[in-house]
Order: sequence, then structure tokens, then C-alpha cells
Amino acid sequence: MNTGSFPPLTGRARLSALSFAMAGALFLLYPVVRPYTDETTLRGAEAMASGAWIAAHLFAVGGFILLTLGLLGLRTVLRDRLASGAVVVTWIGVGLTLPYYGAEVFGLNALAQRALQEQDPGLLELAGVIRLGVVSGAMFIAGLLLLAAGSILAAAAVRRSGTLPRWSGVPLALGFALFLPQFFGTPALRIAHGALIAAGALWLAVSLWRTASVATSEEEDTVAVSVR
Repeated sequence: MNTGSFPPLTGRARLSALSFAMAGALFLLYPVVRPYTDETTLRGAEAMASGAWIAAHLFAVGGFILLTLGLLGLRTVLRDRLASGAVVVTWIGVGLTLPYYGAEVFGLNALAQRALQEQDPGLLELAGVIRLGVVSGAMFIAGLLLLAAGSILAAAAVRRSGTLPRWSGVPLALGFALFLPQFFGTPALRIAHGALIAAGALWLAVSLWRTASVATSEEEDTVAVSVR
């Protein structure tokens, strides 16, 4: 039965596929565009005050939002309790994680601009407090752990569904399971992590798009038979 103007396995599957594909691209752009410098120096302040810093972190924000939309469509396609759990857990995780990125985009950017104006790298010592105060740090870590849990639930739902390739949710789940550790890696490792999430998101996107194409073909065959 159709719901509104979107057939469950065609329109919604394709919207979910597009959401995953765009999310993957943004999560790759995030570490690629982000400048990497010693953030205790005025050179680091220049990086945090730059447009590249703002753009990179807004790419991550967009990626998180599109991830939740992709999972919502995935739940509609799979109609599985694990997929529903993945949506709820991931949404909560994203809600707890995004304030950290707000601090990165706006708080650190403003702090860096002030440090440059006053030529005082000592102001950058506040960056750690802005990023990881007691409450903000706990929220951020809890959010990333929930994102990992949500992506693992989604991978489990995909694996047992029989609708999509069994392993197509695993790379994305691995990417989000490694989201917290990757912050301690080198720039090259962080970019590789972004590529892992992009590849995982793209695999899910292609799988969902193919599922929609198959469903459309079956609907057309059914209509043709009924007309005869």
C-alpha cells in the first residue's frame, strides 16, 4: 500500500539512498577540508579563524543530519525493530554530539579571531575548556557512543533483512565505532576514516537504490500482467 506520494520501496528507498550518499561525501570532506596545525600557536589560531575551519565542521553537521534521514528511510524499507532502534539511538546520539560541533564552528572560531586581534596565543588555552568541559565532554562522548551503537543496530538489521546485501551495513558501522578514536590519529588517519564512512554510506546508498529499482520493476510487471 502506498503512503502519500512515496511508495515504501521506491521513493523512500531512493531518498534514503541519496541521504546516505550525501552524508558520506560530507563526512569525507570534513577531514579533507579541515586545517591541521598546532592549535596552541597563532598559526593554529589562523587555522581556526579561517573559512576552511567553519566549512569543514559544517560539513560534519550536515553529515550527521543526513545520516539520521538515511536511517529513517532504511527503517521504512526494512520494517525491522532493530532498524527502528537504530533510528532512535542515532537521533539521540546526534542530538548529544552536535553541541560540540557548534562550539567548534562558532566558539573556537570567535576565540581564535580574538587571539589574532590581540596577538595572544595564551587565549587558545580556553579551547580545551570550550571543547571538553565536564558536561560538554560527557555529552560528546555519550553522543558518539550512541552513534556507534545506532550504526551497529542498523548493520544488524541490514544483515538479517534479506532485502539488502548482508554485509552492506558493516563498513558504516565500523566507521562510527571508530569515530571517537580517530580524533587521536594523524591527519592522514582522519582522512582515511572519512573515506571509510564515505565508502560505507555509498555501499548502503547503492544497495537501497538497487532495491528501489527492483521494486519498481516488479510493480511495473504486476501492472502489465493485470492489464493483460
